[in-house]
Parts: sequence; C-alpha cells; structure tokens
Amino acid sequence: MFAELRHFFDHSRHRLQVGELDVGLDVLAFVGDETLSQPFTYQVEFTSSQRDLPSRRIVGQPASFSLFAPPAPVPFAGLGVPPAQPLRTLHGVVTGFRRISGSNDEARYEITLQPRLTLLGRGRQYRIYQHLSVPEIVEQILRSDRHRWAGQDFFFDLRRDYPKREQVMQYDESDLAFIQRLLAEVGIWYRFTADERLGIDVVEFHDDQRNYRFGVQLPYRPPSGTVSSGQDAVWDLQTSHGVVERNLRIRAYTPRDATAYLDGDLDQTRGDPTTYGEAYHYGEPYIELDDPGSRDEDLKSESGYFYARLAHERYLNDQTRLDGRTSSATLAPGQVLKIEGGAPEAFTPGAVITRLVTVAARDRSFEARFEAIPYSESVCFRPPLLPRPVIAGTIPARVTSAQADDLYSHIDLEGRYKVNFLFDQDTWPAGQESMWLRLARAYAGDTHGLHLPLIQGTEVGIAFERGDPDRGFIAFALHDSRHPDLVTLKNYKRNVLRTPSNNKLRLDDTRGQEHIKLSTEHSGKSQLNLGHLVDGQRQKRGEGFELRTDGWGALRSGKGMFISADEQPRAQGQVLAMQDTLARLQRAAEEMQTLSEDAQVANAEPADVQAQLDLLRQDLEQIKSAVLLLSAPKGIALSSGHHLQLAAERNLIANAGKDAALSVVRRLFIGVGEGVSLFVRKLGLKLIANQGAVQIQAQNDRLELLARQGLEITSTEDEIHITAKKRIVLNAGGSYISVDACSIESGTQGDHLIKAAHFDYQGAASMKATHPQYPKLKSAPRLRLRLPQVPNAPRATWAGMPYRLYADEQELQRGVMDDSGYLSLEHQVVTRSYRLELANGLSFQLPVPSEYSNPEQGELANLGLHKHGTAAADATPQTDHRSQYAELLATRSGHQGETP
Repeated sequence: MFAELRHFFDHSRHRLQVGELDVGLDVLAFVGDETLSQPFTYQVEFTSSQRDLPSRRIVGQPASFSLFAPPAPVPFAGLGVPPAQPLRTLHGVVTGFRRISGSNDEARYEITLQPRLTLLGRGRQYRIYQHLSVPEIVEQILRSDRHRWAGQDFFFDLRRDYPKREQVMQYDESDLAFIQRLLAEVGIWYRFTADERLGIDVVEFHDDQRNYRFGVQLPYRPPSGTVSSGQDAVWDLQTSHGVVERNLRIRAYTPRDATAYLDGDLDQTRGDPTTYGEAYHYGEPYIELDDPGSRDEDLKSESGYFYARLAHERYLNDQTRLDGRTSSATLAPGQVLKIEGGAPEAFTPGAVITRLVTVAARDRSFEARFEAIPYSESVCFRPPLLPRPVIAGTIPARVTSAQADDLYSHIDLEGRYKVNFLFDQDTWPAGQESMWLRLARAYAGDTHGLHLPLIQGTEVGIAFERGDPDRGFIAFALHDSRHPDLVTLKNYKRNVLRTPSNNKLRLDDTRGQEHIKLSTEHSGKSQLNLGHLVDGQRQKRGEGFELRTDGWGALRSGKGMFISADEQPRAQGQVLAMQDTLARLQRAAEEMQTLSEDAQVANAEPADVQAQLDLLRQDLEQIKSAVLLLSAPKGIALSSGHHLQLAAERNLIANAGKDAALSVVRRLFIGVGEGVSLFVRKLGLKLIANQGAVQIQAQNDRLELLARQGLEITSTEDEIHITAKKRIVLNAGGSYISVDACSIESGTQGDHLIKAAHFDYQGAASMKATHPQYPKLKSAPRLRLRLPQVPNAPRATWAGMPYRLYADEQELQRGVMDDSGYLSLEHQVVTRSYRLELANGLSFQLPVPSEYSNPEQGELANLGLHKHGTAAADATPQTDHRSQYAELLATRSGHQGETP
C-alpha cells in the first residue's frame, strides 16, 4: 500500500524542456487550459539550481512539456526499470516567464507555454484580401513574411469546398483574431497535435465531426474513499440541459440581385420538445439560398442554408453540456470519450471534449476537468462567432483606374468604382486595389438619379453597412491638398458644380449681383447666363439673360413658341400671358379688314383677312398649335449679313399701323402665282424709275389704265408709240378717231379743225408694227401631300413605304416614301382628283376642289378625318361625326406628355 502511495504522488516524472537550455528544470506544479478552436495555455512552475535564469534564453524560445505515467512498481529487487515514454507532449513557445522566489539552493520559476499560433495575436493589421477562400486567406497569413510557417506546421482536412470571396478586410485586428473570426464564420474548427519527429506543434483545421478522434474509452469510477487501483478513470460526471432555439429564420439582401428571394427557414431539432422559439438572423453574407433538403456535405458552402445550419448547430451545442473529471493525461480536445460503467444517459452517444483544464503538483495528483457535448451525427461542434470589428464613421481611400492619368471615371456596367484604401500596404495591379464599390447618392432610381462620376485620385470616404468591414460603399468624395476645393474664401458667395472638362453650373448669391451660369467648353463656350452677367474677371457684361455659342444653335418647341419683350414684372402672371400681343394683332387685323372692304368697293381684289383672323384665334392665341409668336412693344428688327428669307406655305401677312418701307439696293423681284392687287385709299400711287425703262405688260390679257381726272402720257425727250395689232380708238366726249389696218376714221358732232403750215395727200402707205411674242408659262405649282398613319399624328409616317400615285386615274409617279412623311408632286390646274395606293394595300382618294362648299369640313378632311355614317334610326349627320372625332383627338393630344 505504501508503495502504491509513493507511486501515486511522485510528480517529478513530468518533463519541461526550454530551447537549448541545458539546466535541470524540476516540475513543481502546472495548470493547463485547452479548448477546441483556441490556443492552449500551460502555466508550469519549476525549480532550478540556477538561481537567476536569463529571460532572453527562455522567453520566445520553443519549449515542450511532456506528461508521463507514474513509474510502474518493480516486482523484483534489482530488476532494471525500462525508460518511460511520455503519455502526451505539448509543444509550443514560451510566452511568459517569471521568477517567483529563490534560496541558497534553488530558485522557483514559472513559465507560460502556448502554441506558436498564439504569437499571431501579437500586433494588429489593416489588410485587404481579394478573390480568396477562407482556407486560402488563413494559409496566406500563416505563410506570409510576418510568420513564415511551412507546410509541416499546419494542414487542412476539410470535407467541403469553400468559395472565393470577392474581398475580405482585416481592420485593426491581430492575425490570430482575424483567422479565428473567419474560421468560426464558416464553421471550421481546429485543434493542436504534435509532430514528435520534428518536435513541433501542428495545427489541424477541420469542418466535420468525422474528423473527431474516436476510440477513447475510460471507466466510470465514482470516488468511494477506497484506494484507487492506479487505472485511469472518470468521475464526478455532471450534465446540464437548457431550452434552445427550435428553428432559425434567415433573410438577406444583395444589391447585385435586388429581387432575389433570400428568405429561409430551418429546423434541425426533429420535433425535440426541449426547444422553443425562433431565431431570426438578418444580413448573413450570402447571395443565394441553396436547397434546404440537401445533405450537409451537398449543401453549397456559404449559401443561405449553409449559414442557417451553422447558426442552428451553435444553438444546439448549448442544449446539453457535459462535465467530468479524469486522471487520464491522454485526454485532449477533439476526442470522443466513451465511458464504461454506469455513466449518465447523456454520455451514452459519446462525449466530444471541447475543453480540458489540467492541474497537478508535487503534493497533488494529476487531474483534469473536462467539458464536452454529446456526439451527434447531425450536429457538429461549431466555434462560437467572434465579434467583427465595427467601423464607425468612414475611412479614407482614393478612386483608382486601370489606366494611368485616366481622364474619365473607371467604373463597371453597374456604375461601381474601385478604390485604394490608404491603410493598404500591399501592391496591387492598377485598378485592382479593391472590389467594386457602390457610390451612395442623394437621389437614385430605375435608371434615373444623380451620378457625378469620380475620377482617378479623388479622395473618398468609405462607409460600411452596419459597420461591417466587408460591406463597404463610397459615402462621399472629399477635396484635399492635391485636389483643391472649387469654392473657397476667394469665391465663397458662389455655388458651383464643375466637371473635369469644365462643364459648369454656377449660382452666385452676391446680393444685387445674383446670377446663374450654365456653360460648356465645346463650340467656343456655349453658355446660358442669367441675371447679372460677368466675364472671366468678374467685370459686368450686362443684365438679363444670354444664350450663346460659337457653334450651331437651335431653338425647338414641338407645341409652339412664344417669344416676347412685353414686360411681366417678377414673373407675376401666366407663362403664355399675351394680352398686349393679341391686342396689337387684333388691331392690325381690323385695319386690314377695313382696307380690304374699301378695296372691294373700289373694284380691287380684297385681302384674305379671314386667314389672318383664323391664325390669330385658332393658332396664335395661347399657342394652340405649333406656331412661333414674336412680340415686342417697341419694335422688332431682323438683320442679316447675307440673306434674309421669309417663307409661308399658305399666307404671308404683313400689317403696319402707319408706314411700311421696303428698300432694295439692287433688284426687287415680286413673283405672284395668280394675281396682284394694289389698293391705295389716299394720296395715290407712284411708280418711278430714276434710271432705266419702265415696263408694264399684260402678256396674255388686257391692260387697263383708268383715271377719274387727267391721264398724262409724256415723253420729254423721245417719241411715244401706241401700237395695236387690230385697232386704236381715241374717244373724247364722243368725238373719235378709229385707226385699223385698212382705214382711219374720225368723227365728231362739232367742228373738225386742222391747223397746219402745209397739208398734203399722197398715195396709200402703212408702217409695220412690231408685236413681241409673249411667253406661255409651263411651270406647274408644287403640291405636297402629308400622309400620317393616323389622324392628328404627324410623326407617325409611312416612311419607306412604296407607293403609286394616279392623277385622274392615269399613273403619275411611283416611288418610296421618305422619312419626312410628305409626298411632293407638280399639280396641273386641270387635275380634278388624285388616287394614292400604298404597297400595304391602303388606298386614298384625294379630290381637288376649286373651293370648299364647307371650309371647316374641308379643313378636317385634309387632316385625314373622313366622313362616317351611322346605322341608327336617328342617324347623326356625317359632318357631326367628323367634328366630334376631331374634338376628341384634339383633347387627347392636348394632354399628351403632361405630368402632374
């Protein structure tokens, strides 16, 4: 019995070796803490005859701590004792050392032994990892120049494949914290083993319960006060149970696929009555759900249900917790312990060791307190999630581009940017410094919004959704010393929007000099200036508004345009307020009406005043159709350096309340297709040519000269010839002279007096008269037909449609309709009807009346509104149908394109 007690309390058997230290180290006591997916810690007290060990030979040095079984009793005196083999050896590095006490014989010390992985917890990093999976990121860190681990220092034994992530950010984290966080997120756990050949600790990474270590069995022997037989056992077994979440609901959102359905529900309890409640997880980093019915190994890694299963497994890990004590030094985290001999039922499936706390001393036997979870084929141990760094506010970065000195923004098809984080020390290919980042805007929508592209080198502030380092976006752009602000103390009264190519919107708030400028450098400073107009030196150029360019200019308004110089103070009034303008036009029409009536009384051709009135009432008033109305109360001047053209397809109307003057330096041509009527109410008509001949011809009809009083024909320096091909008759008060080709006859009721110095009769004679050949004009007027596809839709033309045109049923021309929608032809006066046939089978009959029996209906017919009868008993007249249809179309087209 005493031999057994000596055997049990002999603790000097455990061995501590530190680097190349050749001093004897006698273990006095130790406490160890080992946890699955965490670095272990062993604090070992020892004594040494060297009373002041140098710390530089201990701290940071590789070390090993070996646990030995008690030496077996020697059955026969003098029998040699075989060399003891360690039960377990822990390799690592000394991370702590202290001297506790000392005496003349020895000193007492304590070291802290931890795995080399612990050293990754020293220091902090800010780094970007792109297009790497979680295992690849871990491996890259371990093999980096900071740590220089080799292949024998770690290995991955994983059951699943993990996708490459677009970007992962390490922000103010140690490498150890970063690695542990990433591994926990995807459910990868790790443990430590030893390579005795190389004398190093090895980190094993696993993701499945099949990587547990099985085959560990210990008997259950509760303490009974009797002496132990020396066989390792377990005792003091405890179980704890709790209610955990029954099901898990997930939801996520990805802007890359904003309509994707990413809601899921998962329950792995199989109806377990000890579970309750729903855990709702929002915003897990997945972009697809995958199939919830897939087996665990078939489930796509980092999908929605993948994260849901991991989260539920973490809850279920806490459902049952197992505790116990053991004297076995071979027990380690990651082992599945089978207990023999009456253990509680919860231990029956096996206990997966998750934590082990060991203690021993010279006066205390080796004892380990273990924590475990029941083994399950459906639920694996998952490391608890570690908190991600939360980035408050923003961090600085610069917009990058694949092209050096890029003049334009480097964006993708979704309008995203790449940036270079200013904390990043790594070297990347140009334009590959980060993943694509969205730009936050003040306004956004379905292909509408506000986006001012950012140029390479622009400083930006990167914000993060919920502070998550892996969910960054560009929050705003900033000016810096390299890119100065465009509004400073020098121009602080201005509000400016300016692009890199100097497209500019400037709003100046200087009191009394307010102005707005919208400009571009193209076409020689194309600008719109409003208000107080200044030049580049801020000197006043004028007031009001200016629209200018050195290139081409165009003003276009599809529904009509009103340009007015009439005053409207402070914009008080309607946009189309035109009372003064309409009053002037109305007065002009009334004056024209009066003159036209007087002309008709005087047997002159009256003016078409009705056309002027129709233009005023139907078109110009409130701009009811596509017309241009110019108005100025003090005058309008048109000036051209070369040509000035006025053209109207119908009427050209000019009114003057007083005088009208037309001055032409060289020639004046007035061409009229039918007739000219000149009427003067007072003061007569003067046609004077100071130089050159005056010709008045009626080439194919009569010429009449009529005067109420005298009619004078005078040639001051030459002859007067009056020639007629048939006869000349002079008649004054009834006395007459008639001259024809064969006779001269004169007659009077009174005296016939001839005064002459000499009077003679000779034989017959004649003078040959010259009669010019008057030309017969062959040119025909041009006629343009407009053929919209539907009435009141001039833009819906039959462009590209082949056609045939018949005049009085004889083919006149054929061709293809152009894009304008018009068909041009030469109209002969004798033509009474046209027929147009399109290649699609449509046919149009176009009568050519000399005048309309009903002008209003004729205008509607020309717009394409045909007559349609009705079969009702009280038949509506066809003209009423046409008018109602025209009114309906006019009402609808009037509201087309309007917005609230």
